Amino acid sequence: MQYPVTQRAFGLAILVLSGLQLMVVLDGTVMILALPRLQEEMGLSSSGSAWTVTAYGLPFAGLMLLGGRLGDSFGRKRMLILGVAFFTFASALCGMATNEAMLIGARALQGTGAAIAAPTAFALVASTFAPGPARNQAIAIFGSMVGIGSVGGLVIGGALTELNWRWIFWINVPIGILIVLGAMRELRDTEHQRITLDVRGAILGTAAIASIVFAATEGPVYGWTSPVILTALLGGAALLIVFVFAERWVPNPLLPWSLFDSRDRVISFAAIFLASGVLGATTFFVALFLQNVLGYSPLMAGLGSIPFTVGAGVGTAVASKAAMMVSPRWLLFSAAILLSSGLLFGSTLDQTAEYFPTLLILLSVVGFAVGTTIVILPLCVLVGVDMANIGPLSAIGQMFMNMGTPVAVGVLSPVAASRTLSLGGSTGKAADMDTAQIAALGSGYTLVLLVCAIGTAIMGLLALTLRYTPSQLAQAQHTQEEAERS
Repeated sequence: MQYPVTQRAFGLAILVLSGLQLMVVLDGTVMILALPRLQEEMGLSSSGSAWTVTAYGLPFAGLMLLGGRLGDSFGRKRMLILGVAFFTFASALCGMATNEAMLIGARALQGTGAAIAAPTAFALVASTFAPGPARNQAIAIFGSMVGIGSVGGLVIGGALTELNWRWIFWINVPIGILIVLGAMRELRDTEHQRITLDVRGAILGTAAIASIVFAATEGPVYGWTSPVILTALLGGAALLIVFVFAERWVPNPLLPWSLFDSRDRVISFAAIFLASGVLGATTFFVALFLQNVLGYSPLMAGLGSIPFTVGAGVGTAVASKAAMMVSPRWLLFSAAILLSSGLLFGSTLDQTAEYFPTLLILLSVVGFAVGTTIVILPLCVLVGVDMANIGPLSAIGQMFMNMGTPVAVGVLSPVAASRTLSLGGSTGKAADMDTAQIAALGSGYTLVLLVCAIGTAIMGLLALTLRYTPSQLAQAQHTQEEAERS
């Protein structure tokens, strides 16, 4: 096989692929910091704020497996270009949004574009860069975009929001155009063959989760006994049942049930979903707490959140080494205790909380625990898996990871709103609230941290049932690295 890049990874090809990864990661971060400004300028409701995150995350996670199959069937370069173009167009629409409905609809289009483009990017790394130093460099650069995007998104998102919140979307337009042009010039399409696409499964699964999340998010607005909410709940449950049965009778299902034959693997998937939900909800509500309760500007909130990302990076590095010596159940249980304790303490904070040293230490500790978790759990999924199933299982694990945030934010936003309203507060503009209303708003946010602490404790208890050994995780890590290099 002839590879376009054989010597060094540095060049336009890796800029295109890593640029796509960076853009997708950035978009998830910058939106959260802009929410208070959006609430002020567009009058977003509490549920509307949640939907700006959920509307992006649900199609991104729900259609990701289908996006990967589209690349296999029609060519990965072609699908990457199509997905980026779609994402770029949707970003422009987000920037031009004049009301809540237009913004949420455009965010859903963004998530769809990301689901088409993102799964093909890593596969194109393998087909563009020759095995050896070039591919190893490319994988390292591509992987580093998650960390760079997490930190950069906090700073860039805060700075752009200070200027105008619309720029957090408009900045994607020139970047997207450059990625499309670079891909057309530098990337070579992979060999592909037409396969049966499980479009029905993708639509059923995404619609089921979206319907259930809609019911949870809008329940306080319509009333929990409203026909709209009851229909959404029952309809979502029915769609989920249909999805499960439909996946058993298609030739090329999105979720091959044979990959769920291990009890420990199923527990790992459940723990990944819980961990992702805790991470997403914590990031979402801490950002709101910093701005709406403590009065931080978007830029200050972004800079103030950097210790969380740094802590996660340290946790990732430590866990990568410790996993080869300590049983994963003890690493995960220890991380869960640390994270749950941090979130429990965070649930006691109010508008008198000080950044130094309270928030600085808390964010660093929570980040460290999160970093440990997100390294160990994906490796647990791959224990005992042969090379042929590494790709599908990694993709399913990534789907659960991406699904956790929109579901958690959608479900917990009404919890926060209900607590705030019960204390006589308001879910409107923080700038128009008095001290008592701000306190009620903060109480709603910190209640979510308490719920997240409980969710983390459940994850820790699930982790204790895992039977994997350090040697099995070491083998899984080796198999994963071999699959990346092949």
